[in-house]
Amino acid sequence: MSTTTETTSRPKRSLPPLMSLSDAAAERLRRLYESGENGKYLRIAVKTKGCSGMAYDLNWVDEPGPGDEVVTDKGITILVDRKATLFLIGTTMDYEVKTMFAGFTFVNPNEKGRCGCGESFHV
Repeated sequence: MSTTTETTSRPKRSLPPLMSLSDAAAERLRRLYESGENGKYLRIAVKTKGCSGMAYDLNWVDEPGPGDEVVTDKGITILVDRKATLFLIGTTMDYEVKTMFAGFTFVNPNEKGRCGCGESFHV
């Protein structure tokens, strides 16, 4: 008596994008890439800092490194340090201009809390 095992594969569910850009962030990066940062990439990492433990770290680099994930959204390419990917899955990068502040901000569904000054977060 022989038995056969049928292999049924479940449909793969799509993963959320690693990161996405708001229209404002894409436009700001487009202007930066076209001006002083022409030919460079913005690399996003997470480092230990602040009272909550982690902070976003943005740097300009000349080319992707071996540990970088390349993310392209709205025609703009950014790099994400592979060590930061688990902390950033599903994050949207925005650019805000307020009365006393202008800069990139992050809407990160993985954050469990932020420090009072907003400099750092924890997951």
